Amino acid sequence: MLEKRWIRKPAPDAAQVAQLTQALGVNEAIVRLLCQREIGTFELARSYFRPDLSQLHDPLLMRDMDRAVARLVQALHGGERVLVYGDYDVDGTTSVALVYSYLLRFFGPARIDYYIPDRYKEGYGVSEAGIDFAQAEGFQLIIALDCGVKSVDKVAYANKRGVDFIICDHHLPGAELPAAVAVLDPKRADCDYPFKELCGCGVGFKLMQAFAEHQGLPETDLYELLDLVAVAIAADIVPIYGENRTLAFHGLRLLNDRVRAQRAGFAALRELAGLRETELSITHLVFGFSPRINAAGRMGDAKRAVAMLLADSAEAAKEKAGVVDKTNQERRNVDTSTAKEALAMIEDDAALQAARSTVLFKPDWHKGVVGIVASRCIDKYYRPTIILTESNGKATGSARSVIGFDVHQAIEECAELLDQFGGHKYAAGLTMPLENVAAFQQKFERIVAGRITPEQLIPPVEVDGTIALHDITPSFQRLLNQMEPFGPGNANPVFASENVTAAPDSARIVGNGHLKLALTQDGGRHRLEAIGFNMSDHLERIQGGEPFSVCYNVEINEFRGVKSLQLRLKDIRWE
Repeated sequence: MLEKRWIRKPAPDAAQVAQLTQALGVNEAIVRLLCQREIGTFELARSYFRPDLSQLHDPLLMRDMDRAVARLVQALHGGERVLVYGDYDVDGTTSVALVYSYLLRFFGPARIDYYIPDRYKEGYGVSEAGIDFAQAEGFQLIIALDCGVKSVDKVAYANKRGVDFIICDHHLPGAELPAAVAVLDPKRADCDYPFKELCGCGVGFKLMQAFAEHQGLPETDLYELLDLVAVAIAADIVPIYGENRTLAFHGLRLLNDRVRAQRAGFAALRELAGLRETELSITHLVFGFSPRINAAGRMGDAKRAVAMLLADSAEAAKEKAGVVDKTNQERRNVDTSTAKEALAMIEDDAALQAARSTVLFKPDWHKGVVGIVASRCIDKYYRPTIILTESNGKATGSARSVIGFDVHQAIEECAELLDQFGGHKYAAGLTMPLENVAAFQQKFERIVAGRITPEQLIPPVEVDGTIALHDITPSFQRLLNQMEPFGPGNANPVFASENVTAAPDSARIVGNGHLKLALTQDGGRHRLEAIGFNMSDHLERIQGGEPFSVCYNVEINEFRGVKSLQLRLKDIRWE
């Protein structure tokens, strides 16, 4: 098991904590968490605990939004056909489902359709094949979602063929923007939109919000689509603060509403993921929904995921979700076997084990799982990792990084060896000639080795604060629950407790190497159940009675209908 470094967050201002504790009348440990997250006043706390849709920003603050709405209205009144075009991942497919389903009621089925590019034939983003399809089928306007901000040549190609573009993206633009009618991207340098971290589906939602306002339509119909936005926010790992927190909060509320009818596609996914009776959180969306939706694009046709999301009956949704789930099972089998091969390559090569980076290439690996395999390699060998396979006569693959290291910048410094690349600090894609793989491996390793710090090669655990076990009560847990949705920018709090021991005869191994025990403190007066996944290496010392420190999340464990407090251990440190 990898050694971890604990990073303890600075203690907040004591006077501010005291003042807010008095104002809120809640546990001081909760108030310290709020102050650490820059929620230091009663007003900020109220909006944090009760996000309101009135807090959403005016969509017209986004650069080009007025132009986008004007062009969409022109298409509506001019009898034009509109093609909703999206990426093949979760963010892209939910974006397409949202925009298509909202505009369908205005344009009708004869004048609107959707298109998802084939991952393997067309690649990421806007493709000439997609534009050719639009022209051949008489679509005068394409709304590109979760892609397009770097598609300068493709938009120029469309312009020559009389097809206009509205781009809704959230990735970093290049030096030149496409010559589209409108480029909606809060990360544009010239865009003053107050919140920069929307996902692609979020940008699509803002376009529909602006369209609704222009048409004088009630926004309540649009808010019925926030379940799609919440799933996109979860899957795309965007920060869950500001506008994203509001959107995710209300999207989860829709998903967990037991009174209103849920979206048939999500209800079917919920059943397949074993989550029918579970109160859904961002974590459930990440691990229960996202892999199944993503698998459609990784292993075949992502349109199957959109069809599932748009299904208008439980029967149709169940059938389509079953296909998506079967595809996900195939994906799991492929990524498991590929990860085993990749890890074996490292274990059998002393140079790879000693390296500061991992770059592996095997021509028959499935292109759809290389990003997942890169993440699995990081789980065991914590360092920047690139997994490459052969596709269309080129070496192509995905990069993943570790906290604090900019893998996109490192790849950019190898640009002379590449045909193309793109992404961001922690994840990127790249393509190169096959003959350049060896040279790329060597240069990338030199760059990483010369820049990465020893600390960056040790996985961090951010600890919010140290508390005693007796602080953890059902009321404490209920307050923690009100801090959800958790995710990047609003992480599930990690607490530390010191000088704990295991209750006699409680420590044991369950499942495949997981540590289960009851933690005690203060001479055994306070006892809490805990589980540490893949922590079996600690069993012998724990059974010997040595005291130790732990860091953990607090959660509710449900077993046979009985709910109880449980600590999910992040790490164990010996005194």
